[in-house]
Formats: sequence, C-alpha cells, structure tokens
Amino acid sequence: MKKGYYLLLLFCVICSSQINCKYYYKGDKKCIEACKLAVEAERELIQGSKLSQLTFDEAIKLCPRLDFAYKEKAVPYLKRGDFITWKNLIDIAVEINPEANLGYRGWCKYEFLRDYNGAIKDLERLKGIKGDDIGYAQSGDYHLDIILALCYKSLGMTDTAIDLIENRISSKNYFPMKYDYLHLGVLYFRNGDSDKAIRFLSKQINDVGYYAETYYYLALVYFNLGESDLYKKNIMKSKDFYENGKMLSNPYGTVMDKIFYSDIIKLIEEGKNE
Repeated sequence: MKKGYYLLLLFCVICSSQINCKYYYKGDKKCIEACKLAVEAERELIQGSKLSQLTFDEAIKLCPRLDFAYKEKAVPYLKRGDFITWKNLIDIAVEINPEANLGYRGWCKYEFLRDYNGAIKDLERLKGIKGDDIGYAQSGDYHLDIILALCYKSLGMTDTAIDLIENRISSKNYFPMKYDYLHLGVLYFRNGDSDKAIRFLSKQINDVGYYAETYYYLALVYFNLGESDLYKKNIMKSKDFYENGKMLSNPYGTVMDKIFYSDIIKLIEEGKNE
C-alpha cells in the first residue's frame, strides 16, 4: 500500500511539471515560443526572481492565452502571502483554461486561505467539467475529493464529508493517500460512531503510515468507551511518536486533524483523574 502511494506521488509530481508546448499550441509559432519560455522560467530560473517573472511577462506578451505562464507567475505571490496579486493572476489562468486550473485554485483556497466555500465552488465546478475523477492536489498528498470532503467537514457537513471519502477510497484503482483513513476515522469519531472510527484509524496504522495523531484519536475513542488499557496503550504510543517527530506536518500551514503535544498531555492528565 505504501509503495503504491509513493509511486502515485511521484507520478503526480512528474505530471504536474510537464507541458507539451507543441501539442497544446499546434501551428501557433508565437504561443509555442511563449510556452517554451514559460517552461524555461519555471524549471531553470529561481522561482520568484526578477528574471523569472520578467520571462513570464515576455511569454504572456507573446501569447496572452498562455494560462501556464499566469499560473506559474502567481506561485511566488502565494508563498509570500500576497494573496491579492496571486488571486488576480490565477483567476486569469482559470478563465483561460478552467479544466487545467480549477483544481489547483481550489486546493490553494483550502490549503493557504482556508476559504472552504471558495474551494468547494471551484472543485464542484471542476466535477461538472471532468466528471467523477477530478485528480490530485498539487502537493501530491490528497485526491481533490478528499480536499472537498475536508472543506465540507470544516463547514459542519460531516455526513457529506464521510460520503465523499468513502466513495473515493472504494473507487476502482484508487490508492489511499497518506492521510485518508485518518481523516475518515476522525470524522466517524466526531459523528459518534466508535466502531468505524476504530476501524479506519486502525487501517491508517496498518496500511498507510504512522503518526502520533492516529494513536491520539484511537486513545480518545477508547477513553470515551471506558477501555482504560487500550486508552493507555495508545496515548503513550502517541506521546512517544510525537517526541520522536512522527506527526502530521506541512511547511505552509496546519494539516487538518493535527494535534499538539499539549493535547496529548491534557488527555494523559484526564486519564489520571478518572
């Protein structure tokens, strides 16, 4: 299972960085030239540097319908927190080529802005264009259906979120990504279904990966059920994993369902008082 996930992640990264200029701009010499300039700026120049941004500008001047150039020119603004400039540029890319850019914009709205309604709007619109399989997030960590589910979860629509994740992980030829079972287990826990929470949190441990969060939520389920031995086993495992750096992490923000060391200590103290 883990091997399948990492192969898929590699595939996503490779595909997301490739564009065939001659294929997309058949016979349009200016756009082919512009596309090659944009690819060069994206691959060979320092991201966000003056030279790279000027090269994107040159590409856009040659071919105003080159959505790839607008998208890549926008990226440094997103990373620097200049969301207004980023939005102005990515909105143009979406207008030119919605199928290629809605998923990326929707993921960014979730990942960087916590604009759940905006992300839902983009991803549902993409479903209307592409159908059932809308692809993967730019990071390679999630299928976009899971991002959509997490947006609905954040708006209190847990049943919709559960249905989306269940449908995606049960679909043909889908490899569960590294957080899928964790998020699903937490959703069932929040919905009061302890059996399914235990089932999917256990699958997270057995099939995909190991994080302090998985053991913490298992401990929380068992704590609520009054299963003291299983609670103690899992909360101490969570503490050990956290102290050894095995927890959810993201360089740009907080992963959904992430916990902190203080959460673990608080649950341990609550257990002592029982």
